[in-house]
Amino acid sequence: MRMSQLFTKTSKTAPADEVAKNAQLLIRAGFVYKEMAGVYAYLPLGKRVLDNIIQIIREEMNAIGGNEVSMTALQSRETWELSGRWDDEVMDVWFKTRLANGTELGLAPTHEEPLTKLMKNFISSYKDLPVYPYQFQIKFRNELRSKSGLMRGREFWMKDLYSFSRTQEEHDAFYEIVTEAYHKVYDRLGIGDITYKTFASGGSFSRFSHEFQTLSPVGEDIIYVHKEKRIAINEEVYTDEVLADLGVTREELTEEKAVEVGNIFTLGTKYSDALDLTFTDVDGESKKVIMGSYGIGPSRLMGLLAEHFADDKGLVWPESVAPYKVHLVSLGESGSRQADELYDELNEQQIEVLYDDRNERPGVKFADAELMGMPWRVTVSDRLVEARQVELTNRTSGETKLLTVQELLAILK
Repeated sequence: MRMSQLFTKTSKTAPADEVAKNAQLLIRAGFVYKEMAGVYAYLPLGKRVLDNIIQIIREEMNAIGGNEVSMTALQSRETWELSGRWDDEVMDVWFKTRLANGTELGLAPTHEEPLTKLMKNFISSYKDLPVYPYQFQIKFRNELRSKSGLMRGREFWMKDLYSFSRTQEEHDAFYEIVTEAYHKVYDRLGIGDITYKTFASGGSFSRFSHEFQTLSPVGEDIIYVHKEKRIAINEEVYTDEVLADLGVTREELTEEKAVEVGNIFTLGTKYSDALDLTFTDVDGESKKVIMGSYGIGPSRLMGLLAEHFADDKGLVWPESVAPYKVHLVSLGESGSRQADELYDELNEQQIEVLYDDRNERPGVKFADAELMGMPWRVTVSDRLVEARQVELTNRTSGETKLLTVQELLAILK
């Protein structure tokens, strides 16, 4: 992508009403546009980051047998009344509307009910189970407050996976498989070392559910971390009884702020009871399907990564999610000609590159490169052309090397 063809621009300032660091940086760098509090549009560079995060999650969900679907955002009142969750006193985050004929609808904040209803068309026998549908979709939640940028939105991206199993044992085995898949996701995003499986309240169907919490000074949650055992305990279940069951003491734990970046729940038969989802077992007996729910928010992860991987100059994207691997900067007439050739060569080598071919001062180009945060900056100037070299700078370390084009390609491949 040539920056001369990119309609977005960087900015020295963020909107005055934007208090979250992640949103300030993403807006200034031209990655997102703030429509209103908790609602952001993804611009070309921002969408590439979001798509990269989604692709990492998709690959790990497919690896454990997930079936990707795309559910509807518009939801019928009747479906949700079956579980009792249409009532605003039961679930107070609904956005509701009406059709022209007066039919009342809602914008889905989650998808347990509609997916359970859908699966009734495909599950009737033990031979149809287990099955693991999942989706990426924009959710809508009427949050009372939304001041954390992309980390708490009223309109946001969510990956929700649901498991449909024959027995509790079958469900429990998949629950652990999802746990490992989530750890792989966070490792690939570069936050595995600061993300902890966290014990939380399990509700009616299990003693515990589990959250995945990433340590962050801007986190809204308080957790208690055992760094050697790689586990944490949510403040809501931080009791002597729970500590004893987990084999840890208060003295071994440290209190930390954290951002919830995923969760997994045992649902039991709550929704299969409400929507009458049954199957016939091998003995011909009718049984209710046992369900689980597993969520990750790609847009929240994007906000967290922008918070965590940043310095006083701007964003510092991990290579796994960066919109482009290389930010190519041309300076001077001969530098521009050589950069044009290098741009073509990088594309031929399938090395993703954002090329700053604008007629701007060097200081502007370098400042924008640092703000946007691609992992590598390659500079081609008149002086470097004379020396038959290019300059390679690592965004994370700031280390700079002078290389031939062939040496550069060998490093970037």
